[in-house]
Amino acid sequence: QVQVVESGGGLVQPGGSLRLSCAASGYIFRIYLMGWYRQSPGKQRELVASITSGGSKDYADSVKGRFTISRDSTKNTVSLQMNSLKPEDTAVYYCNVRAPTDVWGQGTQVTVSS
Repeated sequence: QVQVVESGGGLVQPGGSLRLSCAASGYIFRIYLMGWYRQSPGKQRELVASITSGGSKDYADSVKGRFTISRDSTKNTVSLQMNSLKPEDTAVYYCNVRAPTDVWGQGTQVTVSS
């Protein structure tokens, strides 16, 4: 069984930065994809960024140029560097690991407010 734990959320002012981290543990044969999703009240969960085992990255249009996803395959970790944060980035951020079924973390709150 695979477990996923996120860390790094918090409160930040508009224009600030945060870094989210996610670690997968347990019985892991192979991780195919790691990604970050977010969900704000009244909205559906949406993809923020993902990275494949081969290193291919995908970003939501709303975060391109501001967020960077990275992965350490040796440690089964994925990080999301978030810069130039905006109030509309406020949400609960979830880490997703496909190994090969989807496993979700518990979520971490990111609040962008002055």
